[in-house]
Formats: sequence, C-alpha cells, structure tokens
Amino acid sequence: MKVFKIPEATVMRLSIYSRYLHQLMEEGEETISSGDIAKGVGVSSAQVRKDLAYFGEFGTRGVGYKVSDLYSQLMKILGLDHRWNTIIVGAGKLGSALALYQGFAERGFNICAILDVNPDIIGNQLGSLEIQSLDMLKELVKQYDIQIGVIAVPAAHAQDVTDQLLEAGVKAILNFSPRVLKVPPDIILRNVDLSVNLEVLSFNLAFNR
Repeated sequence: MKVFKIPEATVMRLSIYSRYLHQLMEEGEETISSGDIAKGVGVSSAQVRKDLAYFGEFGTRGVGYKVSDLYSQLMKILGLDHRWNTIIVGAGKLGSALALYQGFAERGFNICAILDVNPDIIGNQLGSLEIQSLDMLKELVKQYDIQIGVIAVPAAHAQDVTDQLLEAGVKAILNFSPRVLKVPPDIILRNVDLSVNLEVLSFNLAFNR
C-alpha cells in the first residue's frame, strides 16, 4: 500500500485511534461508533470517518466498528503488524531512557542495540542491553537487519551520526537532537524537538492570555 499521499496529520491520528482502541479492548468494549472514537480522542466524528476512508470501508452503517477488528486494521496500516528492528545512538540520559522504555516493544519496535563513543560507559548494562561502541554500528545494522536509527546525541555530532547510519544502510531515522539534518530524499526522517513543543505551548499560553 502506498501511503505517500496520505496527510501526515492523518497518520498521526491513526496512531492515536489505535491506542484508544487498545485501551477499549482492555476494558472489554466490543463495538464503537465514529462519534465515540471522536469523543475519546478529541476530534470530530467527521474527521474520524475521513481519516479511515483513505484506507477503505470499515464497520457497519448503523452499528459502528468492531473494536478488535478496527484495531487490527489500523495496526496493519501503520506497519505495526510486524517488528521493526531499531538501534539507538547516544547513551546519555535521553538515549538511556529511550532504551529502557517498554512502550516501544509493545508497539512493535525492537531496540536491538544502543551505542556510544564514551569509553567510560561502553560495556555498561541498560536493562537487557549492553552499551556498545559506535564503531560496531555497521556490523550491528547488518547483524540485526536494522531498519530504524534513533539519534540521541548532542547537536554538534548529529549530522556525523546520521551519515554513519545512512552508510550502514539504515533507511529511517528518528532525530531527538535540536539539529536540522541533511538526508537524501529516499530516507525517512522524523524530528522530535522537545523545546519546539514547549514553545508551541508557550505561544498558546501567551496568545490566549
């Protein structure tokens, strides 16, 4: 399925829908309407229907959606019906926290290794992972068939790490550094800058005073 024409905002909402549906499954709910999904995640029912319509027909008119079926469909659409092997570069406080976060595994992301250049921490244990040298990057990408690289290094080193990930064959990068990275057009890049999100909050607080 080609998804490059799907709005990114829609993909992000699909992820939110799937998490909400999983919560409902745990609570024993069996069916749900688009209106109930909308109320649960804070959007309009028309938006829910529009987002789902990109991928076909779901549910039964007048009845709604079977929670477990819709959840399974969304997980498949999001590519979460199989595991994605992932490597983290940077074993500082942020990288260590990411490596220990169990939510990744629950959503299908298998953290295979965490790397660093600091000899004082190489060899230390983070849960089931041992911090390894960045020199092992190519070998580990090949060994574990790594598809996703996570960058959690200082901004000054982020581009160099990116280049090494690309050279090793990684095709998708999640960047936590406050640095605008240069990648080829065929590489999937997502930036997570926590300060930007705080600035959005500050804007809304200031604008609505």
